[in-house]
Amino acid sequence: MARPSHLTEQTPVSARRGTNLPRLKNFNESVVLDSLRRAPDGLSRVELASASGLSAQTVSNICRRLIDQGVILDEGTVVPSAAGVGGKRRTLLHLNPDAYYAIGVHLDPAVATVAVLNVTGAVLAERRHPMHDVTEPDRVLADIARLVSELIDSAKLPRDRILGLGVAAPGPIDLDSGVIIDPPQLRGWGRVPVRERLAELTGLPVILDKDVTAAVIAERWAAGPAAAEVDTFVFFYIGTGSGMGLVVNDTVLRGVSGNAGEVGGLDASCTTRDLAEEGVRRGVLSGLSLPVSPTEAEDALADLVRIAHDGDAEARDIIDGWARRVGRGVAAAATLVDASLIIFGGPAWTLLAERFLPIVREIVDASPFVEKTRETVVTTSALGDAVGAIGAASLVLDTLLSVQPQSLVLQ
Repeated sequence: MARPSHLTEQTPVSARRGTNLPRLKNFNESVVLDSLRRAPDGLSRVELASASGLSAQTVSNICRRLIDQGVILDEGTVVPSAAGVGGKRRTLLHLNPDAYYAIGVHLDPAVATVAVLNVTGAVLAERRHPMHDVTEPDRVLADIARLVSELIDSAKLPRDRILGLGVAAPGPIDLDSGVIIDPPQLRGWGRVPVRERLAELTGLPVILDKDVTAAVIAERWAAGPAAAEVDTFVFFYIGTGSGMGLVVNDTVLRGVSGNAGEVGGLDASCTTRDLAEEGVRRGVLSGLSLPVSPTEAEDALADLVRIAHDGDAEARDIIDGWARRVGRGVAAAATLVDASLIIFGGPAWTLLAERFLPIVREIVDASPFVEKTRETVVTTSALGDAVGAIGAASLVLDTLLSVQPQSLVLQ
């Protein structure tokens, strides 16, 4: 099965109504596919026409073409409840989960994670590889390419159905050239052509984006109902780095250069290293010297949380202080974009959630900036530690199933 002709490198997550102009076939296909993705129980052709704004004939033509290509399935019937036993039976259409696959890599200074998703966003397999020394980019990228190949083989994926490889990396990045630009946590990675090198090593089309952007897209694709039911939310990522992803009116905000999400200006940066180094400075963690490496920081944070759980007041004060700092930042961001949902995730969040969540919720609930017209929910991502890799794969799926409004501009 060939890759779709309208597969592009970058596209925002967005839901749009269709157009009946025949020259815009690919846009309309994306509208239909996006509608089916959002309806796991399936839709009839009549329901697709209503949801998309396309004519019945346009929907019928698109569905016939996509069924022939094996992208959607025409299976089963259902009687509408309003029609009764004698009502007209509808044929339901579904995305074919085995039509295409996507692979994602999260390039974290402490660990590389690889995940495989099918076209519905279901995670089929994942694998983690510790990054003991990230100062040699060529060796690290070769290791990642090997992990990708092993995962393809173990999952028995047909290569002609793999749409591509998404890479989530710490920023800043250059989206146009596919280059990481001097990331603070990755020494020796200044101007490394990550996209080009991994394309050469794997033989797959490659997309590069910021890890926090990938994580927020993962919430739209693979996490279930929490983010799927709202169109404006905040995602806060905590790991070796930290950042904030914003979705407003169903569109991911990337910014002018694609590097939106930096939280230092909100005084809300919070990483495993920040917590570990404060633990060392205040004498709670012994046996470490400053600065703490990314791999040391992961183990040190686990120790800090354990000590706090055992009742150490100093350890609790460290974690709670960072929770208040993050809470003020996310409360401000949620107020700014009028978000009804704040999601936390990332490799460090599993350890921190027990103490962070109550504090952050209290700060958000008490935010004085706007009169409360509805509750702002603060919750944990359902995707666990692999949210970056799942998001990287979701970037690839996004190019197939998300609507691209820029394609409507007539040249």
